[in-house]
Amino acid sequence: MAAGVLLFAAVNLLCLAVSGNLVSGERSFSIDYKNNCFLKDGKTFQYISGSIHYSRIPRYYWKDRLLKMYMTGLNAIQVYVPWNFHEEVQGVHNFSGDQDLEHFLDLANQTGLLVILRPGPYICAEWEMGGLPAWLLQKPNIILRSADTDYVEAVSNWFAVLLPKMKPWLYVNGGNIITVQVENEYGSYYTCDFNYMRHLRTLFRFFLGEDTVLFTTDGNTDKEMACGTLQGLYATVDFGTDTNITEAFSRQRRFEPRGPLVNSEFYTGWLDHWGDPHAVVDVQKVSRVLGEMLTMGANVNMYMFEGGTNFGYWNGADHDTRFRSVVTSYDYDAPLTEAGDPTEKLLAIRDVIKQFRNIPSGPMPPATPKFAYGFVTLQKVGNISDLLNTLSPVGPVKSQYPLTFEEMKQYYGYMLYRTTLPRDLSEPTPLISPLNGVHDRAYVSVNGVFQGLLERDTVLVTNVTGQQGDTVDILVENMGRVNFGSKINDYKGLLSNLILGKDVLTDWKIYPLDIDGAIAHGWPHSDSRESFPGPQKEPSVGPVFYMGTLQPNGLAWDTFLKLNEWTKGQVWINGMNLGRYWPARGPQQTLYIPGPLLSTTLPNNITVLELERAPAHLRVLFMDRPHLNATAEKS
Repeated sequence: MAAGVLLFAAVNLLCLAVSGNLVSGERSFSIDYKNNCFLKDGKTFQYISGSIHYSRIPRYYWKDRLLKMYMTGLNAIQVYVPWNFHEEVQGVHNFSGDQDLEHFLDLANQTGLLVILRPGPYICAEWEMGGLPAWLLQKPNIILRSADTDYVEAVSNWFAVLLPKMKPWLYVNGGNIITVQVENEYGSYYTCDFNYMRHLRTLFRFFLGEDTVLFTTDGNTDKEMACGTLQGLYATVDFGTDTNITEAFSRQRRFEPRGPLVNSEFYTGWLDHWGDPHAVVDVQKVSRVLGEMLTMGANVNMYMFEGGTNFGYWNGADHDTRFRSVVTSYDYDAPLTEAGDPTEKLLAIRDVIKQFRNIPSGPMPPATPKFAYGFVTLQKVGNISDLLNTLSPVGPVKSQYPLTFEEMKQYYGYMLYRTTLPRDLSEPTPLISPLNGVHDRAYVSVNGVFQGLLERDTVLVTNVTGQQGDTVDILVENMGRVNFGSKINDYKGLLSNLILGKDVLTDWKIYPLDIDGAIAHGWPHSDSRESFPGPQKEPSVGPVFYMGTLQPNGLAWDTFLKLNEWTKGQVWINGMNLGRYWPARGPQQTLYIPGPLLSTTLPNNITVLELERAPAHLRVLFMDRPHLNATAEKS
């Protein structure tokens, strides 16, 4: 072990010899600055924690995942609260069903797990817009994560709802929340606005009390720590397996000279983007570095312990040199898989933890059962352009120039922009997004015939042909808003004019598409009035809906959907949006389907929106294992 590690271990293990006096029955959680540790009920305390996101796991499985974490030897979990998950529409709050945060906290409490709460308002988390609601962007000049009046007012209103719900769950009030993070990795953001951080500190103190341990988390650089920390908020650091531990904790010490060492995000794995290789972090590295940190007396949270799934439209995106969308699976190469199964990494972590604390006796709960239900052949429902009466019941908004998703108050999913060709185009004519204004991907059809696509940062021109007056439909897909960095003001749709040859396209009809609403009400399976085409000799191209049914066989086990030779799109099963598929780009090839979503007695309805090209066979395959690491190819 390095000399620096030994020195830290000697200093911080002093904490283990200290314990204070406590009035019998009184619960407390605090920082002992003198002895560099946390105190729980007056006794020294070191947490070994793992991150789990209730928003990425079906409620049915919360207890299973928490029990597996507890049986690994963890004594705490770390939880993000995504603001947009609970307030999709401004002023309308949802804390029921899969959004029932208090039920999740209660299950953790029953399991014996303490909670490190990270309520944001910004969380990053590779989650849509970093957890910030897209309706904030209705204020076009808003400066997010700053003391901007509009932003601060929205944050204050949200915390006035959330934090009073959290107060009873504080450890000192009989709950299990021991510490609460203020903002998240704020030093990584360009604003560096201490007035904003002071306002947040005031809000947290007002709603949670003066004695709650509040902390910040920042990356392992001086700049990040300088902008992300604030007096009165305990400064912690985050880093992964390739970092010099002694240097990282020395940096924490420069900003927080006394108190416990804390790595708030020790990376057990990493995220995937569409088109990039599948990320993997070595088991031995994770075990070794975890052991070294615990030997030093440090408090460690493993990010992630289980990643889960970006169901629906909840995936985020990055924009460093170009826009890159996060894949649907948030497996993260974590100790528990996307489906909550124990891995070799989990067993290795448990062996490390055994050296530092007694872990619960008894067997590790097994992997959930999986089933390969086999092939299902789908049938075509129709082109999206022909289904607008069903998918856009409110009808179009007319505008001379394109409007964004945010201006239309349609924040997620898809919108269709319709106009007509201004003149005859007998030769292929370039349709150009000169200002890179397609956010994020546009599927172009003329009179219902697919012509090509435009893609943010990469494909700014496609060719079209047709006659004057022909209908031009441009279906625009929101691929997830940027969740990290300076570009989180990520507007969607057509942000600027499209130019066809020498003409600026104008006089648009803009259709907000409520695809999820239609499917939730049973469409297309329940719509017996529509007659669907029979088997196709040639695969359809462009945005087309398909449907099928998985017949019940008495089992409702987890399964994985593989769309072999399909190109890109979205899948719903029994009304639930499973997320995006894009096997042509990879690396993810299968979508996780939680067993409780399936019916054991009724036909299970499958709806697929294929955006580019379906295979002639129109089959999908239900497998008993995931496939997340195909070689990435550009498509």
